[in-house]
Amino acid sequence: MTGSDQSDRVREQYEALPYPERNPADEAKRLVIGSPSQLGEIRHYLFRGGLPERSPFRALVAGGGTGDAFIMLAQQLADAGIAAEVTHLDLSSASQGVARARAEARGLDNTRFVLGEIEHVKALAPGPYDYIDCCGVLHHLADPTVGLKALVEQLAPDGGMGLMVYGALGRTGVYHTQEAMRLLAAGEPDNQRLGLVKRLLKSLPSGNWLRRNPFVGDHVTGGDAGIFDLLLHARDRAYTVPELLGLITAADLKVARLIQPALYEPETYLDDPALLKRALVLPADHRWALAELLSGAITKHIAYAVPAGRAEDTEAKPDDLSLIPVFLDMDPAEIAKGIKPGGTLTAELGGHPYMAPLPALAPVILRLCDGRSLAEMLAAIRAESRPDLSEDDFRTQFAQFFTAFQGVNRMVLRSPEE
Repeated sequence: MTGSDQSDRVREQYEALPYPERNPADEAKRLVIGSPSQLGEIRHYLFRGGLPERSPFRALVAGGGTGDAFIMLAQQLADAGIAAEVTHLDLSSASQGVARARAEARGLDNTRFVLGEIEHVKALAPGPYDYIDCCGVLHHLADPTVGLKALVEQLAPDGGMGLMVYGALGRTGVYHTQEAMRLLAAGEPDNQRLGLVKRLLKSLPSGNWLRRNPFVGDHVTGGDAGIFDLLLHARDRAYTVPELLGLITAADLKVARLIQPALYEPETYLDDPALLKRALVLPADHRWALAELLSGAITKHIAYAVPAGRAEDTEAKPDDLSLIPVFLDMDPAEIAKGIKPGGTLTAELGGHPYMAPLPALAPVILRLCDGRSLAEMLAAIRAESRPDLSEDDFRTQFAQFFTAFQGVNRMVLRSPEE
């Protein structure tokens, strides 16, 4: 099959089976939240807690599909009262139709829609953009580097991107099954291949890698669109950490942060002191690669990236007392019920337990995460119970608190001006 034929097949797939399946009527009941492209994450990782001063804030969701990231970002910008223009670019009119209907259901007036391929973004939807989302798209392109470079050319010099590509190790079994279907159903029409792969899924033996992989689930929960996208896609590849970093570097970008950060740190998986000592002195990119090898469960890589020429550190830092801590998708009051002074934050990352130590002030910090800045938090603690609390001690304790929750992508920092 030629590259042109594959591109046609990709377009036909998403015209017939927009992915993921979404019902615009559901917008009245919920907002789909995820990474990348939550507004809080964009502020924290790309703009040191704020946003560029220019207005409107221009965002492009490249390969927006049925609209999850597009709707989430447009709605969060609207809720924050930020003047914005969020552009949805996609090659499938059917998928874009779903996204458009979802935007209409929400009454969003900060959106626009452009039909076409991301490789042609310069002609179709020229920048510059403050932020570009490209989630679940690059791994379906004929040449991912060409596609990513085309997007980077439309990014403002001080802008940033949110990326997602498939993770090779966590998708063990997917590509074995794809190859099995090429052997079983080469040249068959899509509807017949879909029926055959459903039969195959029922017949997989207990030792089959897909059946043994608990971290891949679209063939179980994603409906026909999920099954086809996972197992019958005309063009699909996955990346290891070194391959992802190579793709980002080739497009003249650099990583601002991998999400969830703790997924990519060896200490999440190692408890042997001798091994951990060796792991912690590795360069960052080697630590990330080691963590992926140890985990085996990272099915997708999510990264925030910025132009390689941006010299400054773009991530907000917990030692800046002017910033405001913000929980993502968590209620501090509920968290506080299970947190003790000097206790441990526990969670699960890819089937592996995540345990992060918390400082003595953890319950107090949780209670004060109510929209006040870190400076205001320090003043409140001094007034209430700890007049002797030094700024250095508070910084140390908050940094430990923040690191624990940031590890599972549950806390960011924002500027008070936002």
